Amino acid sequence: MAKATDAATPEPRGLEAPIGRSGLKGARQLQRYGRRLGIGTVRDLLTTFPRRYDDLREFTPLGRLAELDSGTPVTVRATVESLRVERTFRRRVQRTIAILRQERDEVEAVWFGRRYIERQISEGDRLVLSGKVKQRGWRPQLDNPEFQRDDGGDLLHAGRIVPIYRLTRGVTAKTLRAAIRGGLDDYGRFLEPDYLPPELRDGGPSIRAAVEAAHFPADFDERDAAVRRLAHDELLALQVGMVQRRRQRAGETARDAVETDDAHSAGLRSAISEGLTRRVGRPVDLTDDQSAAMDAVRADVARTVPMLRLIQGDVGSGKTAVAAYALGLVASAGGQAALLAPTDLLARQLAETVADLLAEVAIPVTLLTGSLSTAGRRTAHEAIASGQAPVVVGTHALLQESVSYARLDLVVVDEQHRFGVAQREALAAKGISPHVLLMTATPIPRTLGQVLYADLDVSDLRTAPSGREATITGVKAPQDLAGTWQKVAQEAAAGRRAFVVVPHIDAQGSDEGDDVDELPPSLPAADGLAEARGAEEVAERLREQLAPVRVGLVHGRMRADAREAEMARFRDGEIDVLVGTTVVEVGVDVPEATLMIVLDADRFGLSQLHQLRGRVGRGSAQSYCVLVADISDDTTARARLKAIHDTNDGFALAEEDWRLRGEGDVLGLDQSGLPRMRLASLAHAEDRELAVRCRQTAESIVDERGALRAGYGALEQELRAGWLSAIASGEGLDGEAVGA
Repeated sequence: MAKATDAATPEPRGLEAPIGRSGLKGARQLQRYGRRLGIGTVRDLLTTFPRRYDDLREFTPLGRLAELDSGTPVTVRATVESLRVERTFRRRVQRTIAILRQERDEVEAVWFGRRYIERQISEGDRLVLSGKVKQRGWRPQLDNPEFQRDDGGDLLHAGRIVPIYRLTRGVTAKTLRAAIRGGLDDYGRFLEPDYLPPELRDGGPSIRAAVEAAHFPADFDERDAAVRRLAHDELLALQVGMVQRRRQRAGETARDAVETDDAHSAGLRSAISEGLTRRVGRPVDLTDDQSAAMDAVRADVARTVPMLRLIQGDVGSGKTAVAAYALGLVASAGGQAALLAPTDLLARQLAETVADLLAEVAIPVTLLTGSLSTAGRRTAHEAIASGQAPVVVGTHALLQESVSYARLDLVVVDEQHRFGVAQREALAAKGISPHVLLMTATPIPRTLGQVLYADLDVSDLRTAPSGREATITGVKAPQDLAGTWQKVAQEAAAGRRAFVVVPHIDAQGSDEGDDVDELPPSLPAADGLAEARGAEEVAERLREQLAPVRVGLVHGRMRADAREAEMARFRDGEIDVLVGTTVVEVGVDVPEATLMIVLDADRFGLSQLHQLRGRVGRGSAQSYCVLVADISDDTTARARLKAIHDTNDGFALAEEDWRLRGEGDVLGLDQSGLPRMRLASLAHAEDRELAVRCRQTAESIVDERGALRAGYGALEQELRAGWLSAIASGEGLDGEAVGA
């Protein structure tokens, strides 16, 4: 049992006790550095679960270590024969060397840079040590082993199934394990009584037993049962939150039902078709999917219950036309509608597009972004407040307190996964229960969508608009790119443009958290690009190789305004080739862009490859996507690239990506609006099945008003203030609202 050495006595506030006043060993370190790990209270500490486990239960005799390969993990019992500290050749780094003895056998244990070791152990100490063997000459070594005294007490750091946690500077593994052990000993009673009655636990252990076994399991069966219980609770919280929000919305009343006759609806659709025809230079008819989505939106806004609908469309499927219809429908009925976009540049483009589509019905569109001049913002604010701006398109500027609406009846959110619940609700709060229409270009596999979007009405746009040429996709080896670069130059000379996408920013493999593999790429080569690594160097080499072709560069480390300015230059024809990371995935429409070249394409998932391909093929000219990869020895990568080569159907690719990648970012799973969970993963079939059962449970314990039924007070408290509260509310575990 951990002793209260850092503070006098445990806090009387139970799990809500601040970690610095908990009385736990290591409390001071955790108070200072623990917030980096999301640890502010004892509850946070106990629900900081391991990321993996090392099985160190088997003890190996010292005499056998010489027979083992370097890198083999072992656990030993030994006595410290001697101890010394030396300077390494680097002089600034010291190493502590302990000679370990077991009967007549000896080995060295070596710790580098850990100056505290000599204060923790002494000659004659009996230790249990776990680490990796390194063969050095005639005597094996243990490199930086974990250890603790072999005094008959509970083993935490060696000789057992050892939990491995995410760490940060200032918090060691020993500190965190000891604090958690002490937290379970001193505060574990506050996990009782269980917030779930036995009939809702899906056969799992009590929450106290589950938390204990998740950290310090006696065996892996016990660990697995604990993890299943905790994953079940996360999924139950997710499903209860969605059921509650859906039923609460059913009890809300919109300001007014938006009713339109058939002739008016048909006229609006005809105007949108004409607008599309003008923009692309060829006749464009609405697809059956677009028409069905418009019918659904019209029916939704005609009811007094606020709409919450998701338009899930493939790249280039015509989501903007559906959004324009919804905006025009509400505006022509005397209401106000707002469209929220993730970037200034995209907001400007959407404002221009929507204005064109609604031009024939004479509905003006007002733009409001942070980059407007002071006078421009003042004019926009006045028009919005007076109702003279029936349709408003903007960025986060729409959410500012200074913006007031005359009568906001509809909120449309583009790229909905980029806005959290709090942001969407901030805009919705500016009206009286307005209708909400969400849009995403990231299709979700059907089975996953049944869980993620269970609280939404969903419309799928699967059919590409008429007249659009399918982008031709090819796969090339790095050594076969000479013709590709020549094609880039030819397209530039003809007034067309090209994207070149690279997984990383620089030669060190830095990225922005994109869905790419961790190792830095060896980028494709031809004529001077052989050694190029990272977007920055590729851009420089292309400037040299393709001169006088104008080459630009964008990546996530650039300031947002600089990045958007570069994209605007590309859109306006001041740049011929835009080199970038996946920040180009969600960008402006450039009809003149006809080439998408993705270097090291095997490092991307199908989601991003398909999204990137969708950046071209938006004009009248034939477009091409070139996927560059050396996949001779990678059967999974070969299957992935074959899949995207064979089809342009994003929904089909979603299912294939699910099959191929499993745990990967399944067509934007990280961007899907799913709250961040510690243990459950909807990429696992077992957890998806569990989520379905939890959905059934949630439906039965939530009443028609969206409240938990009588008898579930402990669960209600947990979902309101416990470790599951962020999931139930649709927020990320770090407090950032991420979707619902």
